[in-house]
Amino acid sequence: MTDDLPPGGGATGEPTGVPRAAPEPDAPIQVVGRGGRRREQALALGWLVAAWLLLWGDVSVGNLIAGLVVGAAVLLFFPLPPVTFGGRFRPRALLVFLITFIAELVSASLHVAAVALRFGYRPRGAIIAVPLRVRTDLNLALTAEVISLVPGTLIIDVDRAAGVLYVHVLDVRGPEDITGSRERVLAVERRIVRAIGSPAEVRRLDLEPAERRNHP
Repeated sequence: MTDDLPPGGGATGEPTGVPRAAPEPDAPIQVVGRGGRRREQALALGWLVAAWLLLWGDVSVGNLIAGLVVGAAVLLFFPLPPVTFGGRFRPRALLVFLITFIAELVSASLHVAAVALRFGYRPRGAIIAVPLRVRTDLNLALTAEVISLVPGTLIIDVDRAAGVLYVHVLDVRGPEDITGSRERVLAVERRIVRAIGSPAEVRRLDLEPAERRNHP
């Protein structure tokens, strides 16, 4: 596999013609009480356990216990800065996110397997810059985690100030593949925000063009 950039990619991996996102002002600081801090830790532990189960690919009692132990150890020895969750859980949108994620996981796995089995084929890779619309730490982390779990895509850098993900994409044949890869990343962000985002974040996505807004 080679990492040659197709036409349209710059030396830094950022596609030509894509304006760099301007940083947004930081959200107002909120004081988190002990109860709120515990809820945030429980939420973080849940995401760590979910990531552990996805990485192992086997939902079993042993893996669940191991995920709880590893997640608790991470939170204990590597405490994360407090992340205030101001969103809302929307069960229907969360179900859409999970079903779509599983479908993309299967489709991407089959695609990577087909590329690996093509004798003599040398796939080209590209690094693309994807500015996110919602630039909170939580959204950056969740979107980056989901993208990295899908075979054929990998987060190689995150510009926290500008809210930009730099993604390595496998098997890029032309500019249309770069555009499609960027749209898939934005679609992942859209599904996450619709599932757990705040009303203000959902309204921000509603300002998109209709063809993007109606994408699942």
